[in-house]
Amino acid sequence: MAATALAGIVLPKEFAYPAAAVVSTFYLLFWQSVRVGGARRRAGIEYPQIYAEQAQVAAKKEAQIFNCAQRAHQNTLESIPIVISSTLIAGLVHPVAAASLCGIWVLSRIPYTIGYGTGDPKKRNIWGTAYVGILSTFGLIGTATATAVSLIRAL
Repeated sequence: MAATALAGIVLPKEFAYPAAAVVSTFYLLFWQSVRVGGARRRAGIEYPQIYAEQAQVAAKKEAQIFNCAQRAHQNTLESIPIVISSTLIAGLVHPVAAASLCGIWVLSRIPYTIGYGTGDPKKRNIWGTAYVGILSTFGLIGTATATAVSLIRAL
């Protein structure tokens, strides 16, 4: 595997793939933010209120849709530090695997977000894609762990 040296860090040539995969997470988060903003506007939920209250949900269907869109985005924000950091770490030794797993995770978030955004939380796992996202996260964690172990052994 060819390598590129940057300030004492040697990156595999294929590290461009994990870099691109990480950049794709930015677009995912932006898209989810736009969806949440639209749902907030339609529900009439004012800032800084994070979620619609139960009375608002009971009074207006759009409030439940907003809550679900907000929750899908929040769930992604909870996972993103693990996904990005493990993609970058794993990419040091296993760039194609890291990029592939990150890409699978990003793609799994699309039907998750759309399904959750219907207002029915049960639809967040359309076609089992939520499980695909979880499995890809575990794959990233495992690959990052293997990378860390190999780097420690190389000391």
